[in-house]
Amino acid sequence: MGKKEIICSWKKSTSNIKEVFDFLGKIGRGSFSVVYMVREKKTGKLYALKCLKKKHLVQSNLENEIRVLRRINHENVVGLEDFYESRTHYYLVMQLVSGGELFDRILDRGVYTEQDASKVIKQVLEAVSYLHKNSIVHRDLKPENLLFYSAEENAKIMVSDFGLSKTVENGVMSTACGTPGYVAPEVLAQKPYSQAVDCWSIGVITYILLCGYPPFFEENETLLFSKIRRAEYAFHSPFWDDISDSAKDFIGNMMEKNPTKRFTTEQALKHPWVAGNAAKDVDIYQSVCEGMERMFAKSKWKRAFNAAMAVNHFKKGGIFQSAPAPSPSSLPCATVQSSSQKDCEMSDDVDPNGNLIPDSGNLSSSIPVENVCAHLRVHPAGNSTKEDVQFRPSTSLDAVAQTKTPLVQSGVCAVM
Repeated sequence: MGKKEIICSWKKSTSNIKEVFDFLGKIGRGSFSVVYMVREKKTGKLYALKCLKKKHLVQSNLENEIRVLRRINHENVVGLEDFYESRTHYYLVMQLVSGGELFDRILDRGVYTEQDASKVIKQVLEAVSYLHKNSIVHRDLKPENLLFYSAEENAKIMVSDFGLSKTVENGVMSTACGTPGYVAPEVLAQKPYSQAVDCWSIGVITYILLCGYPPFFEENETLLFSKIRRAEYAFHSPFWDDISDSAKDFIGNMMEKNPTKRFTTEQALKHPWVAGNAAKDVDIYQSVCEGMERMFAKSKWKRAFNAAMAVNHFKKGGIFQSAPAPSPSSLPCATVQSSSQKDCEMSDDVDPNGNLIPDSGNLSSSIPVENVCAHLRVHPAGNSTKEDVQFRPSTSLDAVAQTKTPLVQSGVCAVM
């Protein structure tokens, strides 16, 4: 049996990718790929270059990602600009997105209102509506995959990471995948599902944007999934006292348990909280930031322990298909740093032909999600402790508000 190859008419061949691009630094790493910030020599334009060894093609989602990205052209979706191959590697030339993750930007603001959240969600809905009209379901919408295009104050939101996305002609899927805290009830129930799963995820994201904590939180993952399957959540006082009824109504329609009754993206875009003036112009920055800092530890997300725990749970229960999970000590927490000269040294990462050779021997700095966010660096998360559980049980949200230790949600989980 020969090697699996990606066949497409627009693929470009090169004997040495460094003849096409100048490499400015490593900005991310996945299970089977490395992402670099590069400058195209011919035009001087900056891109994110995702590099994958051909021998890893079967284990990766690259072929599916290329197939989906090739169909996409939307201002709020990170785009595929070009595609190269060498004798040993595939190279995806991606749009470079440098504005950082959604929650980081909120935490860095001095003022934040419902109207700000509404503007973000409107852009996400427009992007996902475009995808759905083109028979594409993202299947892994979450805050980490919502990036700002640039560092400018009014930068647009970009939807990224299409590794789990699916092109669906008949509208029905059955493979369970996604991220636990954002996955729809019908997926956890192992039922056939549709593009409505994306709308559920947007509802969860909206909920967090308005209070700082997720709608579902439990120390025991079985109880967590049970709550999600029952769509058991609430708008707790005092955290939601100043949030408009329109916002709550919007979330209720997006997080409707019955997918046939759940809002579509088109319905959501017409809701007064998104399309009208129903979103309040009252500053909720302090309460939201306090919730985010406690729950998510500002963009670290406690990926290490929770990702491994979620994958193990799914494997035991036979719910999700997944690749073997790295040990907790080898999974990272992500932080934002500038490129250093050492990062730009490429001598250890090229073969005799000048082709990139991603280092597969050291996974301590690998990130479980493929991401092209600029300047992304990763650090080992270290050993997990008993504190690194999904969420502590609490009889009331008052106890959550008083805790000083960040409470965390399940991180990235299964791939197909």
